[in-house]
Amino acid sequence: TMNYLAHLYLSGENPQCMVGGLLGDFIKGPLKGELPSNIETGIQLHRQIDVFTDRQPEVQNAIERFLPPYRRFAGILLDICYDHLLAANWSQYHNSELDDFCQDFYRTLTNYHNILPAGAKRFCEVAPRVNWLQNYARFAELETMLERIGQRFRNPVPLHEAFPLLEQQYPLLEQEFHQLFPRLIEFSVKQRLESNQL
Repeated sequence: TMNYLAHLYLSGENPQCMVGGLLGDFIKGPLKGELPSNIETGIQLHRQIDVFTDRQPEVQNAIERFLPPYRRFAGILLDICYDHLLAANWSQYHNSELDDFCQDFYRTLTNYHNILPAGAKRFCEVAPRVNWLQNYARFAELETMLERIGQRFRNPVPLHEAFPLLEQQYPLLEQEFHQLFPRLIEFSVKQRLESNQL
């Protein structure tokens, strides 16, 4: 998945858990206790959120609406759109400014630079310079983001050509997001309580 901002938000306020929330996209396979335990808890939470999210009716319905050839990339398109919708409606869900939240996280991440896998190191170095997470708030930026992601495939895919589909479905995607996100918050809070991560 690519929805970094949503995962950071859902990780709660523990800084290491937030780092794990980001690393869930970069670290695959079993966790062996090689990272600080709260970071591994954050990675675990990230994985639980992904599984839970994929089962939600809003997500399944939205995926169905993407016709081939974009259906197989629907997960990526949705992730990016959901991050945009969270960023664009940030004040509805969080009481700090989006920029403050992002800058705080970039600073936190720097403290763990030496243990980050290569992809996350790149994020750590580039994100503060280009306002990576803050840029999600501007819908037009999504086209460029999709183009970049499409180029990272082994066989590049013109993913940005799906941008008009997001534009066309925007009101419906927005409505579904606001139905879905409170459920994700509730789920994450429950998982964090169970793992003693507040």
